[in-house]
Amino acid sequence: MELHTEPLDWRDGDVPVSRRFDDPYFSLDNGLAETRHVFLAGNNLPARFADKFHIAELGFGTGLNLLATLDLWRSTGQKGALHFTSFEAFPMNPSDMIRAQQAFPELKPIADELAPFWASAARQFTLHDLRFALIQGDARNKLHDLTRPVDAWFLDGFSPAKNPELWEADLLSRVADKTASNGTAATYTAAGHVRRALDAAGLMTTRVPGFGRKRHMTIAQKTAP
Repeated sequence: MELHTEPLDWRDGDVPVSRRFDDPYFSLDNGLAETRHVFLAGNNLPARFADKFHIAELGFGTGLNLLATLDLWRSTGQKGALHFTSFEAFPMNPSDMIRAQQAFPELKPIADELAPFWASAARQFTLHDLRFALIQGDARNKLHDLTRPVDAWFLDGFSPAKNPELWEADLLSRVADKTASNGTAATYTAAGHVRRALDAAGLMTTRVPGFGRKRHMTIAQKTAP
C-alpha cells in the first residue's frame, strides 16, 4: 500500500498537527491519558475484552489508540487475539507516525514492535495476539468492507467542525448497522448533532465527563431492534 505524505506541523516538538484540518492528532494535555479515558474506559474496557473482540475506529491518525489498546490487552492478561480495524482517508507518512508514537515512553515496547509494519506501509498484519487491518479511503465508501460485527467503536475523526464528513448522520447510521448486539461506541465530542445522529441510528448516547479541557464526551450502546 502506498501511503502518501499527509502534511503536518509539530507543536511543542511532540504533538503532530494536521495542516489539512488545522487540528492536533491527539490531546495537547496528554494523548495517552485521553485515549484511555475516552476510548478504553468509554467502551468499558478491559472488562468486556474476550477472544476475537473486534474494535473498529474512524480515524487511525498516529496509531496511538491501537498501541494503547494492545497495551491494555497484554497488561490485563487477555487470552486469544484482539481484532482491530481502522479507517483512515489521509494516512500519515510512516516516519511521522513512528516519531509521534515515540512521545509515549510507556508504549515504547509496542511502538518499536510495530514500527517495521508502518515503515513497510503494511495494510494489515497478524501477531499472536492481534489481527490488524487499516482500510485506506473515505469511510463513507469503505465501511462496507467490514465483514465482522464490531464490539466497540472508537469515533476519533478530527473535530466535527473541521472534519464534518466523519460525523455525517448517514455514516453514523452505517456505524450502527455494523455494530454487534450490545456493542458500544465512544468519542471525545459531545456535539449535539453527533449525539442525535447516533441516537437515531440506534446507538443510544450518554453524555459523560470528558478529558482535560473537554467538559463532556459521548458514550453509546446499541439497543435492541
